[in-house]
Amino acid sequence: MPEKLHGIYRRLERLYGTERAGEVLSQIEAVTEKYRKKIDFESYSLSERDMILITYGDQVVRIDEEPLVTLKRFLDAYTQDVINTVHILPFYPYSSDDGFSVIDYKDVSPRMGSWEHIEALAGTYRLMFDGVVNHISQYSYWFKSFLAGDPKYYDFFIDMDPAVDLSKVVRPRTLPLLHEYRDEEGKIHYIWTTFSKDQVDLNYKNPKVLLAVLDALLFYIEKGAKMIRLDAIAFVWKEPGTSCIHLPQTHDLIQLMREVLHQVSPELMIVTETNVPHEENISYFGNGENEAQMVYNFALPPLLAHTMLKSDTSALRKWAQRLSLPSDKVCFFNFTASHDGCGLRPVSELLSKEEVDDLVQAVQKRGGFVSYRATGSGEKSPYELNASYIDIVSDPDESNEIRAKKMLLTQAVALAMPGVPGIYFHSLVGSVSDFGAVKRTAVYRSINREKVNFDILSEALRTPGNLRAMIFRSYKKLLSVRRSEAVFHPFAAFFFPDFGDRVFAIKRVCKKSGESLLALNNFSEKTISCNISNFVTFPAEELIGSENVTDDRIELAPYATKWIKYREEKYENQ
Repeated sequence: MPEKLHGIYRRLERLYGTERAGEVLSQIEAVTEKYRKKIDFESYSLSERDMILITYGDQVVRIDEEPLVTLKRFLDAYTQDVINTVHILPFYPYSSDDGFSVIDYKDVSPRMGSWEHIEALAGTYRLMFDGVVNHISQYSYWFKSFLAGDPKYYDFFIDMDPAVDLSKVVRPRTLPLLHEYRDEEGKIHYIWTTFSKDQVDLNYKNPKVLLAVLDALLFYIEKGAKMIRLDAIAFVWKEPGTSCIHLPQTHDLIQLMREVLHQVSPELMIVTETNVPHEENISYFGNGENEAQMVYNFALPPLLAHTMLKSDTSALRKWAQRLSLPSDKVCFFNFTASHDGCGLRPVSELLSKEEVDDLVQAVQKRGGFVSYRATGSGEKSPYELNASYIDIVSDPDESNEIRAKKMLLTQAVALAMPGVPGIYFHSLVGSVSDFGAVKRTAVYRSINREKVNFDILSEALRTPGNLRAMIFRSYKKLLSVRRSEAVFHPFAAFFFPDFGDRVFAIKRVCKKSGESLLALNNFSEKTISCNISNFVTFPAEELIGSENVTDDRIELAPYATKWIKYREEKYENQ
């Protein structure tokens, strides 16, 4: 057996046993060989220029134009100079959950466009695709074939005896774990559904499921994916009698996927999406070389929201000071908002119950919503805040100027954090909560998924004083500065000095260039004077305002950010 296959074989042994491992490996080799002939790859290393825009394929619309064409039109006109990577949220045919209940993994929703349009985007931008591989739509060919009795799809899904005790299973929803489905002969099946009745979980204990999913992921690489986001991957392996989350088999499965995909495309990046407490979340880095290369930094959005609400940086600073990475080959995916809500589970061990309750009440007071999950005791616990991020970190009654400053402050922190920034479309263009969408859909998450008209949005971005324009223009300035500075390299060293409980400080160090940066972020409504003499060597430059810094003290206006770059002799020529 070639050495490059040893790791795959060992994981197959653990998942399926020695008797089946060899056969499954042969089938995997056949699948990879099929795609190896179709896929060309180029080596790629992350840098400070990498910033990822998170967007739906139909995020921007125009009459009589495919949304994917309109999206590219917007990106080319407004963000191509600062954004090099685009995460297109599921653009496949779907039946619910705005794309996350996939009907066909290998097709593009006709409501958005075609593979030709995806490939056109891939010609200009690096693309991240979603691997929604924990579950599939009940209207998919796979599940329909299962209900029709097709032997090929027997055991593709988890058919449970409802009498089995599943009380230990960790739930992200309050909906039933098992749902009833009737097959063509009238027999009732109780199928495992982690998220909803429309999203039926796949059974990875059947290696045919693994092979079918690997085929889909390799197909994505053929179509231009440079990164694959593994959605809700923490739940992918089920063992009744356990929590069914973060199981050893789940980690084996991710590591196996990475090894197989790297057989064909070594530069592909695996990004795991696990909306769980921080220590559990970072377990998906594996040993730093064998699992995810990027992990969503889920604690950051709620911690920033808490920091803004309380004007107190202590919880954020204490968490940040404990951040560590298992190697210099992995990093955080730093985001503040996404198509989902602002998750609260990641801070369950970082904030007190009272502090979480304060966040919940603040968002509800501003018109937002809260989604809940079922706990093991049968109680409901806050799962996520549902509102646009600007409405989470600022009050709609505040002036546009104050709202823009607060929003941009949170974004500046995310941009300066170690790792790669993930920028949600609606954060970039200053969208407020879409209450009308919630009324139309009765789905809380719709509040932050507005589909915007290209021409109306373009006009707003050009209008002085418009909240969208205020945020977009300043946000682009931050992105432009960031992508030009080596100190923002994803793997540049990081420290979090203590500047008191009103200022959150981030220090980044690029040992290769000998440059350092001190990012100071004022989370209070008052001007604060900071003594930087123990941290900064002169001459220094404030990058956002392009100003020379010569004084030991620097004034931070309310909700202001300053990025101070300087050289440190001890790092030069390293």
